[in-house]
Amino acid sequence: MSSVAQRAELQSQIWKIANDVRGSVDGWDFKQYVLGTLFYRFISENFSTYIEGGDESINYAELSDSIITDEIKEDAIRTKGYFIYPSQLFTNIAKTANTNESLNTDLAAIFSAIENSANGYPSEQDIKGLFADFDTTSNRLGNTVYDKNSRLAAVIKGVEGINFGNFEDNQIDLFGDAYEFLISNYAANAGKSGGEFFTPQSVSKLIAKLATHNQTTINKIYDPAAGSGSLLLQAKKQFDEHIIEDGFYGQEINHTTYNLARMNMFLHNVNYDKFQIALGNTLIDPHFGDDKPFDAIVSNPPYSIKWIGKEDPTLINDERFAPAGVLAPNSKADFAFIMHTLNYLSSKGRAAIVCFPGIFYRGGAEQKIRKYLVDNNYVETVISLAPNLFFGTSISVDILVLSKHKADTNTQFIDASGEEFYQKATNNNILTDTQIEEIIRIFDTKENIDHIAKTVEFEQIVKENYNLSVSTYVEAKDTREVIDINILNDDIKKIVTNIDRLRGEIDTIIAEIEGR
Repeated sequence: MSSVAQRAELQSQIWKIANDVRGSVDGWDFKQYVLGTLFYRFISENFSTYIEGGDESINYAELSDSIITDEIKEDAIRTKGYFIYPSQLFTNIAKTANTNESLNTDLAAIFSAIENSANGYPSEQDIKGLFADFDTTSNRLGNTVYDKNSRLAAVIKGVEGINFGNFEDNQIDLFGDAYEFLISNYAANAGKSGGEFFTPQSVSKLIAKLATHNQTTINKIYDPAAGSGSLLLQAKKQFDEHIIEDGFYGQEINHTTYNLARMNMFLHNVNYDKFQIALGNTLIDPHFGDDKPFDAIVSNPPYSIKWIGKEDPTLINDERFAPAGVLAPNSKADFAFIMHTLNYLSSKGRAAIVCFPGIFYRGGAEQKIRKYLVDNNYVETVISLAPNLFFGTSISVDILVLSKHKADTNTQFIDASGEEFYQKATNNNILTDTQIEEIIRIFDTKENIDHIAKTVEFEQIVKENYNLSVSTYVEAKDTREVIDINILNDDIKKIVTNIDRLRGEIDTIIAEIEGR
């Protein structure tokens, strides 16, 4: 079976599990149990493979907990970041899931033990709270212990029946792909609440390629609004052939999504010492200030959300916002995220940020911040994308590419909103690989293409009062029908002649009637 066919089969199976077991439980809430079970199985199998070390004579799941020495446990925690005893493995819990009358409490104890195994070790903050949203005692699972256990067993047995392939065959990333598939499908069916933290894979791929373009090495990759980690992981996929020296960094304000991002890292085989995901408000409580600058930054921050802004007088002196001399409006934090990103960007790197189009033409504080960005030559490209690419909204969005190493003072504008730059799908439009590569090619060459791309001199942007809307500089194609005026005049003459003839005939008929 090809990898494409295998992936399609896995996706179908996983979505069937999600639909079969959720019952009266809200699907958007119940995703935590499906996702959590996938994660539990993954780390169990991953850990077993590590312990067995390729020795076919060892089956970790069949060993007794009592033979595990403190030395074995400590070495494993320092390497993998956590420890799982044989009795705690997914495969052993799954064997008795349908008959275990204490399944929900057993799972709670196992999850707590896995998290606590990292206490006092460097991985503690990366492991802590990973299963916080997998509440096995929640009434969302049912009002009785029997109901709770029945639902949990159904999820466990469903996940147990999925063939993910072998670690040795390098197919384990199917776990991560299946995980992202489930998140994206819940997002598509949940409207805004889903789209807020999941960037569609095709858009993620474009953003990752823009941020890493022409970089042969990257010190580290950062996302200030990490969501479920999909953008960081796309950057990993696009950059696997090169060197990411210090790993993946991100910050997320939503606790549930923060846990999803950390799980997603493990699921894509990013070890605990290669990622740092922090919980908190990036704008007022930023993390990783000591780790900046970053060579690549990818981000899809929330559009036009409220923030404290000028109500906190200390923020105007914050090194992130002070250079522009003005703060983003309280009702629209978009440029606060952009200025934060710029501050974290290295002198050799790029940032690619999904933006709401309104920020590129509105006046007031936003215009002043645009002036700062343009005057200091940080804006490399603005790309307008097609509508209906994101879950829960049909609006078109733009991508802002920031750079601190531009070779000239020009700014590129790309209109990638036309039909040649998207493909219609069932729920949303998508970008194909060919379309992504064409956008990247135009971005790279900076060539002017009628109705698609134009590189604009600094003076022209100043003349336009620092308007950075793509439509201001890239003339839209005139799709109106072209009419030949000579042919039109001939047609008009024929019409007039026919009208005169008809009038004559009508006058004759009337005269005959009146003559009677």
